[in-house]
Amino acid sequence: MNIAIMGAMPEEIEPLLDYYGKYETIEYAKNNFYLVDYKGHRLVIAYSKIGKVYATITALTMIKKFKCQKLLFSGVAGAISDDLGIGDLTVATKLSQHDLDITAFGHPYGFVPEGSVYEESNGELIGFAKEIAEQKGIKLKESIIATGDQFICDQDKKEWIGKTFKASAVEMEGAAVALTCNAVGIPFFILRSISDAADMDASFDFDEFLKSSSKRSADFMISMVEKIIDNAK
Repeated sequence: MNIAIMGAMPEEIEPLLDYYGKYETIEYAKNNFYLVDYKGHRLVIAYSKIGKVYATITALTMIKKFKCQKLLFSGVAGAISDDLGIGDLTVATKLSQHDLDITAFGHPYGFVPEGSVYEESNGELIGFAKEIAEQKGIKLKESIIATGDQFICDQDKKEWIGKTFKASAVEMEGAAVALTCNAVGIPFFILRSISDAADMDASFDFDEFLKSSSKRSADFMISMVEKIIDNAK
């Protein structure tokens, strides 16, 4: 089995590369893909760079060029719900694009014709995550996550996204990855570690907590890989 593991930034995949240690680097589509042979399976690890377009390119490359059959995304997000605090782990049950707006044509925010407002995550992979969290004694929260090509650091915008999409967290890649995977029938799982509160102090909090949040998210993702491999036997 080939398993893709994505992040948006180098910091989000560095803990994974450090853990697996030995890997082959393939340059393709102006990006690096790190191939790990692990327990008879192939892991393909990459960071996409920030934003929905880069995330889509990277996800589709992992699926089509590197033949990945499942895709895991590990990274950080900003909280827009008081239920999420810095360091919390949350798994996306559904994802939406908060910056997609053709409401002038009578459609709801986040919707395009022949599409939908939300992309739903794979239930089996979420089930694996719940089992892992229980085994580790970790409180794993389930959230609707909103995605957009904007770094949210405005209180009014934060409240609008939360109300409009019933979202608990916001980031810049997840919905694009979700849409790509669902379009070609690839199960995906998106885990986010909360690094900031998506408010006026976001830049300070983000810089301070990025590395520790990424490590926490990556540690969980390593357990997800083990779970997937065990269930493939």
